[in-house]
This record gives sequence, C-alpha cells and structure tokens, in this order.
Amino acid sequence: MTLREQVEQDFHTRFGAAPTAVVRAPGRVNLIGEHTDYNDGFVLPIAIDREVWIALRPREDRRVVVHSLDYGASLSFELGSLSRARTEWGEYLKGCAWVLQEAGHTLKGWEGVMGGDVPRGAGLSSSAAVELATQRAFATVSGLPWQPAAMALLGQRVENQWMGLNSGIMDQMIVAGGRSGHALLIDCRDLSLQAVPLPTGAVVVVLDTGTRRGLVDSAYNERRSQCEAAARFFGVKALRDVDVGSFAKREHELDPLVRRRARHVITENDRTVQAAEAMRAGDLTRLGRLMDESHDSLRDDFEVTNEALDTIVRLARAEPGCFGARMTGAGFGGCAVALVTPGQADAFVGSVHAKYTQATGNTPQCYVCQAAEGASVV
Repeated sequence: MTLREQVEQDFHTRFGAAPTAVVRAPGRVNLIGEHTDYNDGFVLPIAIDREVWIALRPREDRRVVVHSLDYGASLSFELGSLSRARTEWGEYLKGCAWVLQEAGHTLKGWEGVMGGDVPRGAGLSSSAAVELATQRAFATVSGLPWQPAAMALLGQRVENQWMGLNSGIMDQMIVAGGRSGHALLIDCRDLSLQAVPLPTGAVVVVLDTGTRRGLVDSAYNERRSQCEAAARFFGVKALRDVDVGSFAKREHELDPLVRRRARHVITENDRTVQAAEAMRAGDLTRLGRLMDESHDSLRDDFEVTNEALDTIVRLARAEPGCFGARMTGAGFGGCAVALVTPGQADAFVGSVHAKYTQATGNTPQCYVCQAAEGASVV
C-alpha cells in the first residue's frame, strides 16, 4: 500500500468518511552549496520522491485535529492565539498556523491524517516537508493563493521564530518550488530560481549513514555567528559578497577559526555556480569533482562532517561508476549524496551498503532518487 493510500485509509477509519483533499510535499537533497544559504549565497538542491502526505477535510469550527501515522499520536489545537508547547512534531503544525495568521491570512479549521517517508534528522529536510504540506493543507481549506516563494519564506519563519533554529531559506524554497527532472539553482539573496536539468548520464543516490543530529542543539548557530563575524571583517552584508580573490588577499588577517569557516563558504559559493554550469553542459566528471571538493571543505574548513559521513563518502568514491560524493544537509550525521552512472547504481548501492555496515556496525539506507515536483494538491 502506498503512503497516499495509507493516509486516505486511516482518515476514513478515523473520521468515518473519505478525505476531501490530499496534499503532499517532498523532502530534498542538496547536490552542492552547503551552509551558503544563510550567507546569501547559492544552493543547488533537488526535491526528491520521498514525501509527507496529508489526507484532510475542512471543519465547521476553528479547530485543527491531526493524527500522525509516524508518531502514532494525535494533536488538536484551536486557531487564534497560539503558544509553543513541548510536542515537537506538533509544533511544526502549530507554527504554520501561527505564521499564516501573523501574515494576515484568515484560516479555517481542518482534520487530517499525516504520514511520510522522508527520514527524520537525516538532512533531507523532513521538517520543511511537514511545514509546506501543512501550509498547503491550510491553503486548500482556507482558499489561500499558493505562491511558492511567499510560502517558503513563511516556512522559514516557522523554523526561525517558532522552532528557534536560525536556518536559511533553501529547504523551504526547494520543497515549495521543486521541478521534476531538475535541480534548482537558488540565489538565497533575491530568491530567484533557475531550473537546471539533471544530466541523463547519472542518477542521484542518497546514502543515509544511520547517524542523527539535533540541529537546534548542534553547532549550527555557532557556525552562523562565525560567518557573520567574517562578513563584518570584510565590511559586507554577507560572505556572498566576497569573491575568492578578495578573500585570498586578506585571509591572513582573520582569526584562524573564522578564516576556515569563511574560506568554506566563499569557495562553496563558487563551486555551486560552477556545478550548475557543469550540469547544463552535461559534464559529469567536473560536477563530481566539485562535489568531492565540497565535502573536503565541509570536513576540513567548516568541520561539520562526522566519522560516519567521512566513511560513507570515502567508500562511495571508491566504487566504479561514482562521479563524486559529499555530505548533504547541515552535517554532524545524516546523509551523503553521490552521483552514479545509471547502469551501475544497483551494484553501487549494494557494495556501499555492505562495506559501510562492515566498517561501522551501522546499517545505512541507500536509495536512488528522482527529482520531484514541489508541494502540491493531489
């Protein structure tokens, strides 16, 4: 049974009728451009065919009632004045209601069943998938216009102001505006998007290390403040405004730790723009090399990999048919992403799975991904 069928069936069992709408929002994997988004830089993600689904129908009152299949728990709250509680998964839904109301939208109540197969805490943006699926549900029952960039910005506010995570805009933008068969080159300063076709000679393989991190408690906010310190040193709004040449002239003046953080962001921005060019040209060798350089920079300069990520990337790179591999997401655990020749993808997955399990004792999840559409009503 598909996930869509599961949420629809559970809705029928729970509420005694068929849902009047089904919405979905994808997870995402970032091909390159890590920790550049909150530095006003460039990112190159794809929306993936792992999704959060909500089967729902409107209510006559202003109450929202949602059952989560993943957590085996239900949430109920009244629209209007909302306050943060401790139920973590439910806070994303309440945060969406709060931010939509704050933006001046009049919301109607609804009841629904939610389920997903975006791994949690893996760096594939399960939280943004929940946010955009929830916003899509509210938009559907409340008759709100669906504007992907505007909804993405509201989703980011949920993370920043409701959940307390100082994250950038990439996750919500790709989840809201993804295009089938394409990556999106996102300019995180002006939110402009360029669809970049995925070359036919390679498939994207996600390699989930089985290790997890809690972003709010991690060194994420610390990295962000170090980047801001570097931007102040250069007298610019964000590190996006410093090119590789300008950095090289003055890097010796920076504190060594801040220098490494800035060097990663500045070179990563450059790599991301080059990667989009390589994709358009179908140059998979160059694209893979840029992915490799990105991981090495995240490991050595930004220091956000861990032993599991470094191990799975090293094993992936050694496999036949692998153009390149790197960690993806915020780091400290979660997933890597590899670019692989289609004909060798199955053998690649089997070999990396076996070797990583033997090397670490962790069981990875490895899957070939397709580039999917952004949040939608089905």
